[in-house]
Amino acid sequence: MDDDSKKSHPTNVIPLQTGFSMTLTAAIKSRTAEATAWSQPSRIAFVDIFDNLGQAEAIWRTLEDRQHFSTPFQRFDFLAAWQRQVGERENLVPAIIVARDAEQRPLLLLPLAQKHEHGVRTASFMGGKHTTFNMALWDREFARAATAPDLDALISGVRTRSELDVLALHQQPLHWHDLPNPMSMLPHQASVNDCPLLTMEPGAAPATRISNSFRRRLNGKERKLQALPGYRYYAATADSDIERLLDWFMRVKPLRMAEQKLPNVFAEPGVEDFIRSACMAPVAGGGHAIDIHALECDEEIIAIFAGASSGYRFSMMFNTYTMSEHARHSPGMVLLRHIVDRYAELGYRAFDLGIGSDDYKRQFCKSDEPIFDCFIPLSLRGTVATAAMSRINRAKHMVKHNPALLHMAQRLRGAFS
Repeated sequence: MDDDSKKSHPTNVIPLQTGFSMTLTAAIKSRTAEATAWSQPSRIAFVDIFDNLGQAEAIWRTLEDRQHFSTPFQRFDFLAAWQRQVGERENLVPAIIVARDAEQRPLLLLPLAQKHEHGVRTASFMGGKHTTFNMALWDREFARAATAPDLDALISGVRTRSELDVLALHQQPLHWHDLPNPMSMLPHQASVNDCPLLTMEPGAAPATRISNSFRRRLNGKERKLQALPGYRYYAATADSDIERLLDWFMRVKPLRMAEQKLPNVFAEPGVEDFIRSACMAPVAGGGHAIDIHALECDEEIIAIFAGASSGYRFSMMFNTYTMSEHARHSPGMVLLRHIVDRYAELGYRAFDLGIGSDDYKRQFCKSDEPIFDCFIPLSLRGTVATAAMSRINRAKHMVKHNPALLHMAQRLRGAFS
């Protein structure tokens, strides 16, 4: 239980009426959808809003097992570590929204944190820039059958009882595993970036995920590394290995980021503590909230990649590789081949290298997964704010998807750096 559970904060419990607001229904895309929404009742009867982690923990944990519908980035242990180490330092307050049916069964949980800036109270997904994907945690059967009136009831409940002005819900996948994301029924727009994706069919030949020619090139590079005494690939499971790999990463990654003239996000307050906590947090079924894979020899650590796994999909979070002469043998690419093959052998169906279109990602991930954002106003002040957020988001998306504008932006960033 989180220490916050010792505080005595009230829980906002709101019963919802059978009808639902015209505001959100009118925003659902077509008049046909509007008419359908008005003809169907919502299963959501109550909305609870929690302002600390401890109050929501029991419900949260019941909604994160494999019988439910969520990503590994919304696990309680992952986000609790982030909130304690990063969110609190940024003065973010939990706004954890739980929707229930008439029998008080939880149907979904939105793990949000709120901030108050420029007179506007905005709630966004916990995890900030450290989550690849954001979603609610859903009861699977409810997610499968969710309707526009259900989303209308959810937003109406939050609007009525909270003091929030905006829900800014970034980086949501249109689909996760075998189901569409019900939040896509809300008004939404494309996120700034897509996510390069590799799909893997169980039992398929290795060449279907990594071509034979690419494998031969990587095998040639790895033969140079295999000549090093004690050379090995492994997934870290022992606490001592995890600590040692993280110590190395925290020394080397700032040097790599400085080479690229990028800010060191791992030096921001609380981030290193969060990463270390999540890498140590065990999850049901084995593994940790963040899993680390490494190439190593007796002389040094050569490369690491770390990410979150769900039993269906592995999503990369952070990586780096040696500053020594061994870097010329592309150890990061060699390590990725090992990781892809490992998860394919475990029966995983998908693999991604995080949001963004870096060249090395395209070597492994040939397709794109669409990602969307929702900006939902909850007040008059919020209506103005969401219009501005939406415009900024669209402008960033346009720059990222226009090579000439992107090149200009990169040159300007380099000049200012």
